[in-house]
Amino acid sequence: MLQGKKILVGITGGIAAYKIPFLIRLLIKEGASVKVVMTAEACNFVTPLTLSALSQNPVAIEPFSPADGTWHSHIELGSWADAFVIAPLTANTMAKMANGITDSLLLATYLAARCPVFYAPSMDVDMYHHHTTQQNINTLKAHGNILIAPHSGELASGLTGMGRLEEPQKIVEILAAFFGKQLSLSGKNVLISSGPTVEPIDPVRYISNHSSGQMGNALALEAARRGAKVTLVLGPVAEYPQHPSIQVVHVITAAEMYKACTDNFSSAHIAIMAAAVADFTPEQPEKEKIKKTGDDFRLALVKTLDILAELGKCKTKGQFLVGFALETNNEVENAMHKLHTKNLDFIVLNSLKDEGSGFGVATNKIRIIDKDHSITEFSLKSKPEVAADILDAVQNRLV
Repeated sequence: MLQGKKILVGITGGIAAYKIPFLIRLLIKEGASVKVVMTAEACNFVTPLTLSALSQNPVAIEPFSPADGTWHSHIELGSWADAFVIAPLTANTMAKMANGITDSLLLATYLAARCPVFYAPSMDVDMYHHHTTQQNINTLKAHGNILIAPHSGELASGLTGMGRLEEPQKIVEILAAFFGKQLSLSGKNVLISSGPTVEPIDPVRYISNHSSGQMGNALALEAARRGAKVTLVLGPVAEYPQHPSIQVVHVITAAEMYKACTDNFSSAHIAIMAAAVADFTPEQPEKEKIKKTGDDFRLALVKTLDILAELGKCKTKGQFLVGFALETNNEVENAMHKLHTKNLDFIVLNSLKDEGSGFGVATNKIRIIDKDHSITEFSLKSKPEVAADILDAVQNRLV
């Protein structure tokens, strides 16, 4: 799976850097091309000469050489790689990554990287369990980076506990599994809806909800990484994924989202409706700002068109349709009703009662309910990890 892949290895200043020459040798043995970028502190633990000899490429440490002006472009490094593996990753560099600080070539390359970024923390047990370290780990996960978690074992301090860098062979296996999965949706068209809709009351007021689009956007990015061609129908949100295989269709209202989804559904092999679409919209939006008069104000609402129901009605053999249900009570019963009445292949249920689940947070806790009423429960995870679980579930049911 690594034959011909371009792997950029980033090394920071931790004792576990001594393992990275072994990692480089294994990557090259698997057929990968390897380049190395390292912090100045990392040179105290493993020499650039060793890494250059093993990788057969110059090692980049500083943005340029004061002696001859040789330039190491973080843009070129970030664009070159199919994957960027930062190992070992110290608590210090991880904190800078989480906050966008770029005081080294490695950190500038991280911000410029267009490829998936894997990060493998390594530090002493108390540092690893510190709440700021855990917060930074979760921040990087929420940004779409892929954690190679440390394991428990004997540490350089003499203590035993969590914080030991994952072994080079296991890191290679993780990369191989990733690239194997990366092509699993090749040739598939995936339609995803994401974000809220905005229903205007007048030129300055509207009805909407708290959806940030994080879940749907993570699904779009994960599907694109697996080789799919993705059409993302996206309500008004602050951020959207940028990937050459993702076409973003920006919409505002439920009516616009309905049209965009129905227009693109016939060519989709898989459709995942993750958007939080308004169920009702003002019957007659005012063209001028409504003035405050009287003691009360009544707003007439009408139902919006049901996107999921329409797609379920139009679904043909070979198409796979997934819906979402965000519930506050009778969660499973309501989700099962939606599953059957809208002709879904499965439904993803999450509850606002679950801590860390719902709108505006970086995590989610889901249950997948199949047409036979079987329920698969998942633990609280980052939304990129949840996206991977959902697409794994889709692919397993397509086999």
